[in-house]
Amino acid sequence: QVQLVESGGGLVQPGGSLRLSCAASGSIFSINAMGWYRQAPGKQRELVAAITTGGSTNYADSVKGRFTITRDNAKDTVYLQMNSLKPEDTAVYYCNAGWWYSSSLESYAFGSWGQGTQVTVSS
Repeated sequence: QVQLVESGGGLVQPGGSLRLSCAASGSIFSINAMGWYRQAPGKQRELVAAITTGGSTNYADSVKGRFTITRDNAKDTVYLQMNSLKPEDTAVYYCNAGWWYSSSLESYAFGSWGQGTQVTVSS
């Protein structure tokens, strides 16, 4: 099993930036991808970005061009850089360790979850 610890959430004004971090430990060899999901109040959890161990990425249309997912394999850490934040980006953001074998986000298979970190975009 993979253990995930997230950090970096907070309150930011519209148009601002935040960077989320997710440190992985445990059976990392058993996965080939990591993703960032978010869940706003009253809405379903949605996958917003994913990255494979090889560095392939994809994004939800709602964040494309504003969010960037990267990874540092030496540190077993994945990052989500969020720029030009909007109030509709407000949600709890969850890191996930899973499996992903095509370019389509719909094919991402989720595994272990982090504890979640709150991101609030408000003036």
